[in-house]
Amino acid sequence: MGVWLLPAVMLLGGLVLLATAADRFVLSAARLSKVWGVSPILIGALVVGMGTSSPELLVSVLAALSGEVDLAVGNAVGSNVANVTLVLGATAVLAPLTGSLRVLRREGILMFVAVCGFAVAVYDLELQRFEGITLLSSMALAAFLVVRWARADQRAGLAMPDDDDSTVSEINKGKEIGMGVLALLLTLLGAELLVRGGTDLASHMGVDSAFVGLTLVAVGTSLPELATSIAGVRRGEHDMVIGNVVGSNLFNALAVAGVAGTLGPGPIDPSFRLASLVMVGCAALAGLLAFTGRELVRWEGILLMCGFGGFVWLSYIG
Repeated sequence: MGVWLLPAVMLLGGLVLLATAADRFVLSAARLSKVWGVSPILIGALVVGMGTSSPELLVSVLAALSGEVDLAVGNAVGSNVANVTLVLGATAVLAPLTGSLRVLRREGILMFVAVCGFAVAVYDLELQRFEGITLLSSMALAAFLVVRWARADQRAGLAMPDDDDSTVSEINKGKEIGMGVLALLLTLLGAELLVRGGTDLASHMGVDSAFVGLTLVAVGTSLPELATSIAGVRRGEHDMVIGNVVGSNLFNALAVAGVAGTLGPGPIDPSFRLASLVMVGCAALAGLLAFTGRELVRWEGILLMCGFGGFVWLSYIG
C-alpha cells in the first residue's frame, strides 16, 4: 500500500492542477481575445480549444522525452475520443447543443481529416519522425485555414465578437497576461506530476502504459475541455463550444501527436490499431449526430457517453 501512496498522490495532484490551472489559463486567453476583438469560432478553436489541449501537449512531450511513446500516443488518441464522446455527450445532456451548418461543414470536416491522418500514422504500429514532422506541418496549415475562415465570417458579418464595452473595459490586460503565464506554469507542473504518477501507478498495478494513456491520463487532460464546454453551453456560446472540441481534436491529432513523433519516434502498442479505428468512428458518429437536425440533444449525448464507456472497455481488454 505504501508504494502506491506517492504515485497516487502525484497523479491526483496532477489532475487537480490540470483541471484548475489550464482552465484559468484559457479564461485569461479568452478575456484577452475579447479585448482584441476575435470571433467566437476563432476563440473556441484556437484560444479555448488549443489552450485546453496544452495539458495533452505537455504530457506527450514529457512522455516522449522519457521514452514513453505509448503514453504520449495513447494520450492523444484517448483525448480525441473523450472530446467527441464524453465532452460533447455530457454537454448535450445538460442542454441541446446547436451550431451553424456552415461551421460544422468547414471545421468539422477539417477535424475529421486530421483525425484520419493521425490514425493512418499510428495504424502501422510505429510513429516515425517524418510522420511527426508531417503532422506538425499540417497543424500549421489547419490553423491558417481556421483563422482565414473566421476572418471571412467577420467580413460577412457572421459570428462577430461580443461588443459589450462595459465588460471589456473592466478587463485588466496586464493582470490577465500575468495570470495566464502563472496558470501555464502550473499546468506544466500538473503534467509532470500526472506523467510520473500515472506511469508509476501503472507499474505497481501491472497495467501497461498504453491503457493508462488511453483512459486515465486522457480523461484527466480532457477535464479543461469538459469544464469550458459546460460553461460555454450555459452561456449560450454554442459555436465556441463546437470550436473548443474541433480545435482541441485538431491540436491533439496534429500538434500533440506530431511533437510525440518528432521527439520520441518508435514502435507503439498493438492495441493502438483498434484504438485508432475507434477514434475515427467516434469522430464520424459525433459528426453524423450533429449534422442530423444541426444539434445534439440529450439522448444523443447519452449515446456518445456510452460510446466512451465502450472505448474504455475495449482499451482494457485489448
